[in-house]
Amino acid sequence: MGYHLEGRLLEVCNCRVLCPCWIGEDPDFGTCDTIIAWHMDNGMVDGVDVSGRTIAAVAHVPGNILKGNWTAAIFIDDAASKAQEDALLKVYTGKAGGPVADLVKLIGTVVSVERAPITFTVQAGKGTLAIGTDYYAELDPYLGATGGKTTLSDTAFSTVPGAPAYVGKAPVYRSKNAAIGIDVDLKDHNALQSTFVFDA
Repeated sequence: MGYHLEGRLLEVCNCRVLCPCWIGEDPDFGTCDTIIAWHMDNGMVDGVDVSGRTIAAVAHVPGNILKGNWTAAIFIDDAASKAQEDALLKVYTGKAGGPVADLVKLIGTVVSVERAPITFTVQAGKGTLAIGTDYYAELDPYLGATGGKTTLSDTAFSTVPGAPAYVGKAPVYRSKNAAIGIDVDLKDHNALQSTFVFDA
């Protein structure tokens, strides 16, 4: 039956603004520690309604992002039912194919899959993300000369294939995961937000 997912993305990392990974260059500091969260505003996976649910990856990227071999911890919104959790994991492990499978094949090792309270309030380039007590980020967008939000499109890499992304920065970005070796507490580093539509 496949999937149809519409929603919003928030991505933060320890690169400076703007993250060079999106144009296929190496991370600013050689490696990249990131949180990527996809919130489903509307979605169906094999007949299971996943609207309102969020899935996130906390990841360490060991070099150029296109070379893969990421190490990641996956978090599922703890408000998800078992059916919703299974459906989202089917998509975000690549088993359902489509554009998401092309993205998640870059993950080499998954250290954990956990349920956690997730707060996602991002709208039009501004908002917050919280996952449990160890992960928190805020996002502010950059604005163009006419007041519109600065966007990226047709990039070498994207966590929202086929969709433009709002360029922003994270006034706050905290992430701590011993299994991955991440301990980040930064201000004013890279952030991106987007809306997406995924079909498979």
